[in-house]
Amino acid sequence: MTAPTPRAAVPARLRRARLGVTLLFFTNAIAYANLVPRLPEIRVELGLSYTQFGLAIAMAPVGALVLGLIAGPLIRRFTSGTVATWGMVALAGSVMLAGIAPSGLLFAGALFLAGALDSIADVAQNSHGLRVQRHYGRSILNAMHGVWSMGAVVGGLMGGAAAGLGIDLRAHLAGVGVMVAVIVLAGYRLLLPGADSRADVATSEQSAPAAPGDAPTGAATRSPRPRSVSTRTWLVLLALGAIGTAGTWVEDAGATWAASYLRDDLGTGATIAALGFVALQGMQFIGRITGDRMVDRFGQRGVARLGAVIGLVGMATALALPTVWGTIIGFGCAGFGVATLIPSAMAVADELPGFRHGTALTLIGWLYRAGFLLSPPIVGLIADASSIRIGLMLMPISAVMVLLLARVLAPRGAATSASH
Repeated sequence: MTAPTPRAAVPARLRRARLGVTLLFFTNAIAYANLVPRLPEIRVELGLSYTQFGLAIAMAPVGALVLGLIAGPLIRRFTSGTVATWGMVALAGSVMLAGIAPSGLLFAGALFLAGALDSIADVAQNSHGLRVQRHYGRSILNAMHGVWSMGAVVGGLMGGAAAGLGIDLRAHLAGVGVMVAVIVLAGYRLLLPGADSRADVATSEQSAPAAPGDAPTGAATRSPRPRSVSTRTWLVLLALGAIGTAGTWVEDAGATWAASYLRDDLGTGATIAALGFVALQGMQFIGRITGDRMVDRFGQRGVARLGAVIGLVGMATALALPTVWGTIIGFGCAGFGVATLIPSAMAVADELPGFRHGTALTLIGWLYRAGFLLSPPIVGLIADASSIRIGLMLMPISAVMVLLLARVLAPRGAATSASH
């Protein structure tokens, strides 16, 4: 990791690149978040049981697992900025297809495609964000993920308002798709140009290209031949994947089940029901915007453990004493608790020795999406057998996982290059 760059001395090209990556994170959240408040409506229209609905939702991580591993080779071939940008354009189209699917089978198929594209775009945008962060020499990735959470809140509010106003689902999602495409294509030229590898941070700021047109962007230079990866490193990667899984389990609970729980079990209307997801993402946004400073001061490990305690207490209390507003607050505590988990896990993974550029990020993304595959059907099966409330116990269980595994994250004062 290079020495931290003073805030006032950050070159304009790095500030532009940070803005470009931030736009990718923002649109990545908006694309799917607009669909989330309308999922109960889609489930009813398609006549799906909770179990069938959970299995359909699980097709997104299946798509990520089947095709997500090509993210690393694509990044090395076309650069992270290119893959992230065009991946987002395609992702917005696949979300629109999910919203207009006329059957449960086609709905699941559209989510399979969306999951695959999201996995590829997610690895690419994180790879580019970590590239920018290495030039900054200090943690900035949490703030980028904070913008993702802000985008999720904005998208959730948009989707909730559209549902409450009865706006046609096709028109709603088509408009969102066009908006996403325009934003990411406009932001593409802000990204860092040229070769896409960890070695590029060694290039001096004076000799670096000042604009995308000054260096070739069609392909990355070849990564050096990988060294052997030790057993300990693989175990650390697995633990990082489990930490990422804990974060995605909580995010999935808010995205897939919060609205259904508030509507079906607690009897709220469509607009109030959207607030469970909005509260989770809103508090996650606050945790991520403040997360870079917290991680720099207290370390990834300490912040993750504190967040796990907050999420465990908040959500366990909400499930034990179910009320509408208590549940919304509980989802908010859970969102704050997992705010830095995925950025931190990705930051550590990207620095693990022995992997080619992009490979560790691709693998950790694959691992936590493999864990995410289990969440929707498990909660759905439990909901059909008892209630969604019992199924949501997966959230406090996730907090316990983090408390047990957080030791693989960087402690206070350790040199790291990122946090997510």
